[in-house]
Amino acid sequence: MAAVHDLGILTGGGPLISLTTLVVLGLAGYRATQLGVHDSILDPVRQRLGSWHAAKIESKPRALLIQLISCIYCLGWWASGAVLAAWHFWGDNPIIQFGLLWFAVAGAQSLLNRRDDTFGG
Repeated sequence: MAAVHDLGILTGGGPLISLTTLVVLGLAGYRATQLGVHDSILDPVRQRLGSWHAAKIESKPRALLIQLISCIYCLGWWASGAVLAAWHFWGDNPIIQFGLLWFAVAGAQSLLNRRDDTFGG
């Protein structure tokens, strides 16, 4: 990925970012959301948070956190924001670029796998 000024950010009504950048960031956000809500690698974290919430079930902040990590749209909003912030503020860092592209490739793979699972591969 290139610096912000190289990705089509224009003044005077032009596009904010290129279509390619939007796709890469969208796929990275999708994958980050899947990781947070569904992937088994984070099951222990979600279980610990569930136990923490159960210990004080009337706590509204705890309930809000549980809602956040179990709602794909809620977590997707924040994960996408984190991906966008990483690209915007540190997009010229090769490590950030690699991480975002890794998530984007994994997001594309996940979507293709869902397609295969839904329609038969």
